[in-house]
Amino acid sequence: MAKVKITQVRSTISRPENQKRTISALGLGKINRSVEIELNPAIAGMIRKVNHLVQVEEI
Repeated sequence: MAKVKITQVRSTISRPENQKRTISALGLGKINRSVEIELNPAIAGMIRKVNHLVQVEEI
């Protein structure tokens, strides 16, 4: 599967608890923090849930 680079670009302040937990499950938590993850259906669903808070680039 493809790898993606996920960067948090917006804060989780005043966001629902499930979005905060999704961000931390992706390995993020601070603005401009990035992680490289193998893309699978579970990760794709997590990205879709918080797509307004993150930026995704294919590697």
